[in-house]
Amino acid sequence: MNIYTTDKIRNVVLLGHGGSGKTSLAEAMAYLSGITSRMGKVPDGNTISDFGKEEQKRQISISTSVIPIEWNGVKINVLDTPGYFDFVGEVEEAVSVAGAAVIVINGKSGIEVGTEKAWELCEKYHLPRFIFVTGMDIDNVSYRQIVEALEEKYGKKIAPFNLPIRENERFVGYVNVVSETGHRWKGKEVVDCPVPDYCQANLETYRDILLEAVAETSEEFMERYFGGDTFSEAEIRAALRTNVIDGSIVPVSMGSNLLCQGIYTLLDDIVKYIPSPEDRECAGINAKTNEIFHADYDFSKAKSAYVYKTMVDPFIGKYSLIKVCSGVLKTDDLMYNRDKDAEAKIGKLYVLCGNKPMEVSELHAGDLGALAKSSATTGDTLSTKAVPLTFARTEFSKPYTAKRYKAVNKADIDKISQSLQKITDEDKTLVVVNDAENRQTLLYGMGDQHLDIVASRLENEYKVKIELDTPKVAYRETIRKKSDVEYKYKKQSGGHGQYGHVKMRFEPSGDMQQSYVFEQEVVGGAVPKNYFPAVEKGIMESVQKGPMAAYPVVGVKAVLYDGSYHPVDSSEMAFKLAASQAFKKGFMDASPVLLEPISSLKVTVPDSYTGDVMGDLNKRRGRVLGMTPVAGGKQIIEADVPTSMLYGYCTDLRSMTGGRGVYEYSFARYEQAPSDVQEKEIAARAASVAEGSEE
Repeated sequence: MNIYTTDKIRNVVLLGHGGSGKTSLAEAMAYLSGITSRMGKVPDGNTISDFGKEEQKRQISISTSVIPIEWNGVKINVLDTPGYFDFVGEVEEAVSVAGAAVIVINGKSGIEVGTEKAWELCEKYHLPRFIFVTGMDIDNVSYRQIVEALEEKYGKKIAPFNLPIRENERFVGYVNVVSETGHRWKGKEVVDCPVPDYCQANLETYRDILLEAVAETSEEFMERYFGGDTFSEAEIRAALRTNVIDGSIVPVSMGSNLLCQGIYTLLDDIVKYIPSPEDRECAGINAKTNEIFHADYDFSKAKSAYVYKTMVDPFIGKYSLIKVCSGVLKTDDLMYNRDKDAEAKIGKLYVLCGNKPMEVSELHAGDLGALAKSSATTGDTLSTKAVPLTFARTEFSKPYTAKRYKAVNKADIDKISQSLQKITDEDKTLVVVNDAENRQTLLYGMGDQHLDIVASRLENEYKVKIELDTPKVAYRETIRKKSDVEYKYKKQSGGHGQYGHVKMRFEPSGDMQQSYVFEQEVVGGAVPKNYFPAVEKGIMESVQKGPMAAYPVVGVKAVLYDGSYHPVDSSEMAFKLAASQAFKKGFMDASPVLLEPISSLKVTVPDSYTGDVMGDLNKRRGRVLGMTPVAGGKQIIEADVPTSMLYGYCTDLRSMTGGRGVYEYSFARYEQAPSDVQEKEIAARAASVAEGSEE
């Protein structure tokens, strides 16, 4: 591949709802630019970007892939992202290094949840954007309706650049709104044609929108516009570029991915209107001076690059995908990784086309590339030791869907751990948590599908199997009343016997942060002082597994007030066992209860779904604490919900809100569980202990 300077680079991310046609659009772009000799199809599993086995099996994009396209002397790095919400981390990685976005809308489906989320991401990252409507070759697709729906939702920013020409219900060409010319497809060629009469009304409407936007770019243009003057095509295009870059205009174009129609125009528009990295800012911190370093994709400044993604493939190895933030990276450059405090040669430089690495001699500021076998991982900054830099790490969505996992074959435990480490290096929205207290290992992801795919990848790529199950909930046990018990441990067996006798009181301590409080009020040496630690040790061991359902005990005060000892047979072991048995009896006599963890939940949903969401929270024994309106016609509903009732909430919330609802939660406190929950849990726990599957 040729070397491109910063002004000849465009970084474009394809965003949109799952199934809207992003991958087939990337495939059409690759075919038209000559990367491939025939267009791959998603159902056939032979597209450039969906190269993973899971992607081909499920016919969806799971990870972001890069396709570098050479077009009219410009390199367009196309980042094809997944549309399903479970893989939002991949989208966030791509958006963080993109200079602009193309939001893909399926002509048949119109504006979907994924379209709205794509728009919100562009707003968050201040990305200029295009909208591309696919599927125009389908009979009943109405481009006008989609444009009207976009205008209704996003206002005057929406500016169609093209209009479809249809004949006998077939998509045969388009009208260019900027140049007011008609074009038809004749095989692979595009030929000029007159603008059909039925397009004239829409052409005038969309032309007026464009001219208004052009007029607003300067006072001189405004005067000319109101004076009835006309603008030249060059003036219109220059003004439009300014408006597209600052986001005040969002061009809309359309075509057919499968027939490769409209793609030529889209690529031309990307080159003409979308900014090169030169037009965007990029700043980091100089660790030596603690000052802001304005990299701004300037090739003349000190070399630096940001690792935006890690790709680990059992077959092709590990690649660290980078964006050059300043300077020109060359083969064998010595780079310093401040995050790892290590300096190393970067070796060979690559440009990835899907999963196919192509070696290049250098990468200029603003370009995307890859390093093989580098120790750098996602979020690391590479710079020179003379100018050590740190760029802000990409902000990833936090995973809240958890499942417990077990190795099917216990001999694979170490291999599973190593394989999961590789997958979590790749996917920053996947987290492995070792819950030692409940003796379980949890896998946190963005949704059920996300976790299922991880399990499938482990089996198919890493040859290890795991079982996913419902996580165990961390219940607690405590007491509500006082009890007074005594226990005498006496054992005689030839020679020295065992003797320990304790009288103890148990009551609530009032401190739920501590398992127990131990005090002694022994008078007259009824129990010698040297046995007090043994009594406390008996309590300490007992609270780890409560007598009621074998859950940890909290908030208990144990007082040793009397007892007796034998000068020969008493021992620390005897007093420890006596205290342990006294605890079991005293605990069960003091009105024991089960405590369940309560989570503080925040759900953000559009206004129209608040009733459904609150009704569902009530069914989950939740207490709604309040609602706060936020921008975009949404509400944040705050509620306290038992943690056990949040399992599966991700899927339920998505189905209730059409995918528009998002949530987050954190542990709040423990509360007494209702009697029916307590009975059910004690019975389930007793059954698992009996079966020996308690852990």
